Amino acid sequence: MLNVLRKIVQEVGIAPDLNAVLSIIVSRVQKAMKTEVCSVFLLDKTVQRYVLMATHGLNQEAVGHVSLGLNEGIVGVVAQRAEPINLQDAFTHPSFHYLQITGEERFHAFLGVPIIHQREVLGVLVVQQHEKRRFDESEEAFLVTLSAQLAGIIAHSHATGNHYALGASLNGKLDVRYEGVSGAPGVAIGRVIVVSLPADLDTVPDKTTDDPEAELQAFNQALEAVRDEIRQVAANLSERLSVDERALFDVYLRMLDDNALALEVSDRIRAGSWAQGALKEVISEHVRAFSAMDDSYLSERATDIKDLGRRILRHLQDEVHNDVTYPENAILLADELTPAMLGMVPEGKLSGLVSISGSGNSHAAILARSMGIPTVMGVANIPYLRLNACEIVVDGYSGRVYLNPSEELLQAYGRILSDERAVLDQLNALKELPAITKDGYRLPLWVNTGLAADVARSLERGAEGIGLYRTEIPFMIRDCFPSEMEQLESYRTQLAAFAPALVTMRTLDIGGDKALPYFPIHEENPSLGWRGIRVTLDHPEIFMVQVRAMLRASVGLNNLRIMLPMVTSLHEVEEAIRQIERACHELRDEGYDVKRPPIGVMIEVPAAVYQARRFARMVDFISVGSNDLTQYLLAVDRNNPRVAGLYASYHPAVLKALDFIVHEAHKEKKHVSICGEIAADPGGALLLMAMGYDVLSVNANNLLRVKYAIREVTLEDARQLLHRVRMMHDAEEIHQELRRSLKAFGLTRLTRPATPEKE
Repeated sequence: MLNVLRKIVQEVGIAPDLNAVLSIIVSRVQKAMKTEVCSVFLLDKTVQRYVLMATHGLNQEAVGHVSLGLNEGIVGVVAQRAEPINLQDAFTHPSFHYLQITGEERFHAFLGVPIIHQREVLGVLVVQQHEKRRFDESEEAFLVTLSAQLAGIIAHSHATGNHYALGASLNGKLDVRYEGVSGAPGVAIGRVIVVSLPADLDTVPDKTTDDPEAELQAFNQALEAVRDEIRQVAANLSERLSVDERALFDVYLRMLDDNALALEVSDRIRAGSWAQGALKEVISEHVRAFSAMDDSYLSERATDIKDLGRRILRHLQDEVHNDVTYPENAILLADELTPAMLGMVPEGKLSGLVSISGSGNSHAAILARSMGIPTVMGVANIPYLRLNACEIVVDGYSGRVYLNPSEELLQAYGRILSDERAVLDQLNALKELPAITKDGYRLPLWVNTGLAADVARSLERGAEGIGLYRTEIPFMIRDCFPSEMEQLESYRTQLAAFAPALVTMRTLDIGGDKALPYFPIHEENPSLGWRGIRVTLDHPEIFMVQVRAMLRASVGLNNLRIMLPMVTSLHEVEEAIRQIERACHELRDEGYDVKRPPIGVMIEVPAAVYQARRFARMVDFISVGSNDLTQYLLAVDRNNPRVAGLYASYHPAVLKALDFIVHEAHKEKKHVSICGEIAADPGGALLLMAMGYDVLSVNANNLLRVKYAIREVTLEDARQLLHRVRMMHDAEEIHQELRRSLKAFGLTRLTRPATPEKE
């Protein structure tokens, strides 16, 4: 059965759409299990019924027409219980419901298994047989395994738009809701702009064109550019390759011949598709055809065709990148949001963000929060490739998005936007005032920055320093490592704007979910892999250039602090300090008046938590990165929407670790700050103040909210809240206590507003 399962999965993997997938499934399962019937029922949320979407053995006329209610028939019971039902004679089951058009009266044996994706039942996979018998354990296990594979494909088909037609089309349907997780709070109403990763055919959106001739011209230019590339590569390698090996490049050129792939793409453009979409369709069809061939040589040609498609797409994207017209309220929608995408939209036009992958704790979401852009992440089932220019509501509070919003819904969210503006006007009155409690305790509030635009926003809202400058951002928005001078200019901007206030610059922190396109790191488990200080210590040439740029940028200002990320051992800190001191000596020898800046470490892995006091003896300050620390303590990948619900900043273990760190560092009389997202939440800020943190570093968008919360309580109020929380053993219980306490302190306006419930 394992070999059969593998073959089915491979065949399904190259199917063009969900209808083809379902057809393959029912046909292959019926054959593999030697049953008379295999069928798939899928949930149509618009009518709340399970619809027969494919069958091998029942009447084909029933497909798409026969359906069962949520609690109707044995199929409904399987879905309701979310577990298999294996019956010798289905007719005797109390929930049996006869569907006349299907012709199922001839079949007795019944095995149904639920199709479940991320705890949501999407449908039911059923096999039936004439004779009265129970399917054995191996057959049941096979079907359960297959349904698990099918679940992911169904969810993905929603995301790409290649799903079944159940009347769920957007045409005429209002308030079509999709669920994700909150990435950044707030509400945005605007028009969708679908963006794709560079040279990724799978994420190219479907669009039509009003100017086929212009699209043809762009395609032909891209085609000729790729031909030139291949000829150049062939010429460069000609002396090192045999005649047979050089012939491979001739094969590539023949594939690009005007009567081959090029002709098919051109025909689709003339039929109304834009060039990128036409290219995607043709390349995908050829890849599927070659991949399905039994001959190993021919099946490998699918890789060649994919490579050619990516090359052509890259040139097409270069052509159109500067021609995109962004509406006034642009909502970026992507399979995977990247910092570079955020920088594509002209200043003032980006209103919201929606991402198919990622979670509320990914770096894209963190950047969105710092910029104050309402964001929803992990919307796995939205047909994003087909939504360009659609009107959309992004509810960053509840993690929902609505397509084709009704006038009623627009008015409801319009009221929330008005309320948000009113609250912001009230908070703006605080920007010149310190964060000081009613009983006189003063807590400095710094900011986390990364983009150039963060500087003005932070200063406008009264930031007293920078607790975290993410130096990787300038690296991520370029196509090669920035030079020392380029880095110096970026760093000088931050340092000069805040002088004489301190600016804490984190050395390059790449790896995990922060990738550089020109320095790819491919690992099976990137969160536990080569990232942060591990990368820069392995590449001293990168580290030294960056440190030199920081030191030179601080000349005459002397407000720089350098922070080392992802430390786990004393040796790493010793080596990094040695290199920083070496850079200081080199620059002095070159005539620069540099001073050794304060050096600190980020505590963000469990190993560092229990060495906090030892680290404090070695460095000048400690900073806690609570986002990664939470991820590692709870063993939850913060970019994985499947486990996003398990990521809990207020988990008792996380709070105990935060409490432990600040007390250990204070034993060595060292300054302790925290720059994670928990500090940007008013309730979290009060807990951290009570624990004794010397500085909170938050995103600029939340700074005034945190300041307002601190100014409305006493330090004793916060300490009593911390005492109550310490007695609790559940993250949700703690979260509810924070909401109750904020209400009691008169801080209800800082909590999330009630948003419309549209079913």
